[in-house]
Amino acid sequence: MKILVLVDGSKWSQKAALHAFSVAKRKNAKVILFSVLDRKEVRAIAFHLSIRSESIDDIQRFEETAWRDTKRSIKEVITALLELGHREGVNCSFKIIEGSAKDKILEEANSGKYSLVVMGAYGKSGKTRIGSLLEDVVGSIEPPVMIVK
Repeated sequence: MKILVLVDGSKWSQKAALHAFSVAKRKNAKVILFSVLDRKEVRAIAFHLSIRSESIDDIQRFEETAWRDTKRSIKEVITALLELGHREGVNCSFKIIEGSAKDKILEEANSGKYSLVVMGAYGKSGKTRIGSLLEDVVGSIEPPVMIVK
């Protein structure tokens, strides 16, 4: 049994990983922590930063900084989760890729490799309604999906 955990760095995705570790321990399953780095999201962040700073000419610098920070941040979160999983005796690994979050998640989740997909109910924005990515992908994911609040 293999469990795919979608990790975006939010506290909800980290909580989802903890639930996946619990299931994996009971079922002797492997956990794959999966994250997609989306350049479009980073460009949007950079654009908004450049507008706020009234320095639209610096958009490329903002984008490079935001991209570097995004990559570093997700690597830190994944590393911490991997260490926790290993301490708990869970067989776990990670996969970080670049692309459209929706497309890459559906591609990976529906690859036929997983018995369960686990994700947080909310994303990085922390909005009180169900995450928009969840709304976009959950109905199209073929394996069972566990949504963690």
